[in-house]
Amino acid sequence: MSEYQKKGILYLVPTPIGNLEDITLRALRILKEVDLIASEDTRNTQKLLNHFEIKTPQISYHQHNEKMRSEEIIQKLLNGMTIAQVSDAGMPSISDPGVVLVQLAIEHHIQVIPLPGANAALTALIASGIAPQPFIFYGFLPSKNKDRKETLKALANKEETIILYESPHALKNFLKEAMHYFTPNRQIVLAREVTKRYEEFIRGSFQEIVSWAEMTDIRGEFVIIIAGNEMPIVADEEWKYWTIKEHIQYIMKEQNIRSKEAIKQVAKLRNIKTNEVYAIYHGLS
Repeated sequence: MSEYQKKGILYLVPTPIGNLEDITLRALRILKEVDLIASEDTRNTQKLLNHFEIKTPQISYHQHNEKMRSEEIIQKLLNGMTIAQVSDAGMPSISDPGVVLVQLAIEHHIQVIPLPGANAALTALIASGIAPQPFIFYGFLPSKNKDRKETLKALANKEETIILYESPHALKNFLKEAMHYFTPNRQIVLAREVTKRYEEFIRGSFQEIVSWAEMTDIRGEFVIIIAGNEMPIVADEEWKYWTIKEHIQYIMKEQNIRSKEAIKQVAKLRNIKTNEVYAIYHGLS
């Protein structure tokens, strides 16, 4: 007998991120057939269910009751119920509740079946014009100031395309803060209200996008796509294999600074007098 027999099934069902037509036929069928729907916001999900005339009952499942409700849902699954978990929009668990429930289901040998569907990050990525792979999806940045700075510093050095989420009221502050870590000419795309009526893609360099944001009344939810760092800062031991001129040129390009400043950095890193590094770079020695 299979370990899954006599137990229910947990379905992970994506919901539209704006346009209701983006829900799949399979998702609609599952939502109709399951015994219960675990929803991040039952009021929001009820609008979707009403639109498609789905009568399945709901139970709330959000970040404030995730641990307690997960245990309750697991018990229902162990008793043979089939349950669909949905977030407000898009994929469950992606910047939304769901991970705890899935982990518990796996621990209890309950079958977990994910459905494909709408996702804001990937939808924005393929229309951004920035290299779609490899990429790093980070989602929302940490709320604590120190953690945000450390995260931005680390992300700015990544070679992969970066995908972030940001709310409209925080976007301007994010751009100003990120400018301390990303070079002004780094390419960035703001995907606003993806799949919705006022969908818009704002493309340009960091400097251009910051200027745009300062003159714009920011509205809507944003997916942020940032081009990877073509010349990331490498570990200290790696530059030892470079010539001094190569080292200076690397720092100039990566930090978008003039040779004078780069020469000072190289001199300090290599423990060489600045005038000696200057002479080597300019071919005077």
